[in-house]
Amino acid sequence: MNQGSPKIFSLDFLTDVSRWVVPFLVIWFLGSIGLGWLVNSILIFLGLLMLTPVIAFLGLRWWLGRNLVIGSCPVCSYQLTGLKRTELQCPSCGEPLRVEGEGFERLTPPGTVDVEAVEVSATPIDESRSS
Repeated sequence: MNQGSPKIFSLDFLTDVSRWVVPFLVIWFLGSIGLGWLVNSILIFLGLLMLTPVIAFLGLRWWLGRNLVIGSCPVCSYQLTGLKRTELQCPSCGEPLRVEGEGFERLTPPGTVDVEAVEVSATPIDESRSS
């Protein structure tokens, strides 16, 4: 057994070096024959590819900060979250709501009275009381 032989070490070292040397030589070759614009285009594309998710995330956070409204239902005071200029239904009381400005408004027109129907059983009128 020949453990720790210099041949194995030298092969590993050459493999590691070739990982860096080959791309460098390709870029140098393309630049030397006048294709530097191609190398620059590839590098710009890779840079944009890495920056796009960061810019999208920051843009989404900015947009949500401007358009997300947190408030309470005007009917039952349940805590709600909604986007500006949208309509939603309160999950607690079922009231249809519109997100306006920095709060929530009912969709029902002003002056509408909510009435809850109660079932009344029919009972015969006592005739002795009427006379």
